[in-house]
Amino acid sequence: MTVKTIPLGPLETNCYVLSHNGKAVVVDPGGDPGPLLEYLEQEGLTVGAILNTHLHFDHTLGNKALSDAVGVSIRASERDRPLLETELGRGGMMGLPDVDEYEFTALEPGETEFCGMSCSVFATPGHSDGSLTFYFPDAGCAFVGDLIFYRSIGRTDFPGGSLEVLKQSVKDHIFTLPADTILYPGHGPETSVSDEQNHNPFFTGL
Repeated sequence: MTVKTIPLGPLETNCYVLSHNGKAVVVDPGGDPGPLLEYLEQEGLTVGAILNTHLHFDHTLGNKALSDAVGVSIRASERDRPLLETELGRGGMMGLPDVDEYEFTALEPGETEFCGMSCSVFATPGHSDGSLTFYFPDAGCAFVGDLIFYRSIGRTDFPGGSLEVLKQSVKDHIFTLPADTILYPGHGPETSVSDEQNHNPFFTGL
């Protein structure tokens, strides 16, 4: 399995492509999907799933264009639907672009499969009420959105955010994964479970 990181959009949100045997899962297309589509064509990949870790505008700017281009629906948490009625979900704030309206299919936490790859979907609120983490055990990685970053954590001052809830989400669903699990966050470099357990200042003494 291969993971490709393609920063997209005005906030350089990490869009990820997890691929295996010619099929691909795209996580958080946060901008013009042009570079993403070029990569998919270059590698001969067919998109079987588009996943959103949460519905903040910088993770969804490319949803509509990508969905239209590849003919695949978007999956996200129903608990984040209220964000679509706010600037945080619609975009347009502080001169940033508006998000083209898109439809998504509700995705519940639990065990599932995308493109033949087993996936555990965790409800990991704290940054947003409906934040999800996608853990692919066979690839040894988890896509965590803005839950946790390299030596940091996501903001909790947005609607639906909570520092206490976020930290509990990390403890319950991230730090219980195998220590060598690679964490792919919404912004910045990748990290690992063990690195964050040992060095993230928000969890010192855990």
